[in-house]
Amino acid sequence: MRLLITGITGFVGSHMAEYALAQGAPVFGSARWRSRTENIEHLRGKIELVDCDLRDIASVKRLLAIANPTHVIHLAAQSFVGSSWHTPGETLAANTGCQVNLLETIRELKSPPRFLVIGTSEEYGLVHSDELPITETNQLRPLSPYAVSKVAQDLMGYQYFKSYGLSIVRARAFNHEGPRRGDVFVTSNFAKQVAEIEAGLRKPVIFVGDLKPRRDYSDVRDIVRGYWILLDRGEPGEVYNLCSGRSWTIQQVLDFHLQEARVRDITVEVDPARMRPSDVMVLEGDPSKIARLGWKTEIPFEQTLRDLLTYWRQRISTLPR
Repeated sequence: MRLLITGITGFVGSHMAEYALAQGAPVFGSARWRSRTENIEHLRGKIELVDCDLRDIASVKRLLAIANPTHVIHLAAQSFVGSSWHTPGETLAANTGCQVNLLETIRELKSPPRFLVIGTSEEYGLVHSDELPITETNQLRPLSPYAVSKVAQDLMGYQYFKSYGLSIVRARAFNHEGPRRGDVFVTSNFAKQVAEIEAGLRKPVIFVGDLKPRRDYSDVRDIVRGYWILLDRGEPGEVYNLCSGRSWTIQQVLDFHLQEARVRDITVEVDPARMRPSDVMVLEGDPSKIARLGWKTEIPFEQTLRDLLTYWRQRISTLPR
């Protein structure tokens, strides 16, 4: 496997690169000139970065010519649901436009690589209680601009498979967390706030949004292992849930962080700015389809949260005082 990872400098991209390298694959990654690279600094010399703006098809053609991949995993995206409410047009344009450019370029190649479309459980959106656990056949009722953009990417992958015979597999990954997770995401944000409180950088108050939603959480290191399996032997045209089959409320995530904190008597305050116009209340997935390919989650989510808190403690300990 000769792997191209778009979005390699991001949270999932960096973990995907680590896993692919461990399997012995040559790894290429696309990055914009202004991309922050702290997630992959430890991989310098092991991967080849190619400067590319995925919104520019000429740049995409250059990327594919240099990387000459046998497999592509498309992770580059505007991936934060909250931001999509403020910039819906930009989210839709970026997430759909970049994938169009990749697929249009790939279909012109003599030997098109296998392509993994990265979707999300947010595509399912509004899920009724009698529709749980969520299977791949559940109706898609997206509830955010981000989710709409990912539905478009998902269905675009199917269309290019049917129209042009490309070897395209689609993944719908449920929430995944771990070290390097951006601090705008709730699990990482809670961990960062706790670490800052422990370091004396803020008062013992954690700010939260809606704590009622329930999410099916996995460790990012399990998820990238699932992506690898789908790249290797997923059925073209098919879609696969990647999930643990177990869920936590946001309240439970918060409570776990408070239990792990080295400071007692931390109070909790609701920040209205963290509330969304609408939210997905319950996402509990059924992983049985991908289980038939030999994949299941292995890392307990409690360990994931501890590793995330350790990551923020280490980062904050290096800040100048």
